[in-house]
Amino acid sequence: MVLSRKWLVLALCLGLPVSAAQAHRAWLLPSATVLSGDDVWVTVDAAVSNDLFYFEHFPLRIANIGTPVETAGGRGGRPAQLVITAPDGSAVEAQNGSIGRYRSTFDVPLKQKGTYKLAVTNDGIFASYKDGGQTKRWRGKAEDFAKEVPQNAEDLRASFMQTRMEVFVTAGKPTEETLKITGSGLELAPVTHPNDLNVGSDATFQMMLDGRPASNLKVSVIPGGNRYRDKLGEMTLTTDADGKFTVKWPEPGMYWMEANVRDDKAAAKEVKQRRAGYTATLEVLP
Repeated sequence: MVLSRKWLVLALCLGLPVSAAQAHRAWLLPSATVLSGDDVWVTVDAAVSNDLFYFEHFPLRIANIGTPVETAGGRGGRPAQLVITAPDGSAVEAQNGSIGRYRSTFDVPLKQKGTYKLAVTNDGIFASYKDGGQTKRWRGKAEDFAKEVPQNAEDLRASFMQTRMEVFVTAGKPTEETLKITGSGLELAPVTHPNDLNVGSDATFQMMLDGRPASNLKVSVIPGGNRYRDKLGEMTLTTDADGKFTVKWPEPGMYWMEANVRDDKAAAKEVKQRRAGYTATLEVLP
């Protein structure tokens, strides 16, 4: 099956497999992750690109910021949702959101002291089938799948996609409240605080799937700036029986972390496969 350009980008954001020549990554990039002061803000860029943290492909489409999604750059597919959680667990609304040609951007006021979690999530079913010899594609909520997609359609292929992208930002002293997981999909449960990362100090994290340790899971960690390197610099790690893994940071900078899993825990009985993905952007200081 050949994907159109806009559906290729959607597939990439959802963690669908594509060829190496088509490999792009979706990411969030905060202006800083550790801040001090009484009137502090963080600006976040969100994009899909081949080179990490370099704007050259598409903006990451987020439903609740910027231009209305139906006119945002003409991109197809259902956009993701942004959820910002303050140190006390309350919700924070993004400010000054915009969607440009190569990136989406929003600001977050850090009015409370402590650690914030910024999460972009996207849950839904991605399906393709043939109708009258033509390939049709469908993307939507699990509860609408059986009503809108013919279950006896020719060459029906459907997967439940569950993705989460996160950034952690701390104003003042780090706190733990926002590090709690939701118990749904693939998530990161930090052992080492994600805003306390330094070269020379190992960091330990735990991958969780539906609230339980995700063992024997491959985790990719890539330093930003690969546009300016001959080699990608990827570190491939494997979680242990408790879902834990340890990262040895080779140098300071922004890092992109990714993990994916496939299983049969779909949100609709008509769908047999789930593809769950997790990504995070982490800042490592000298």
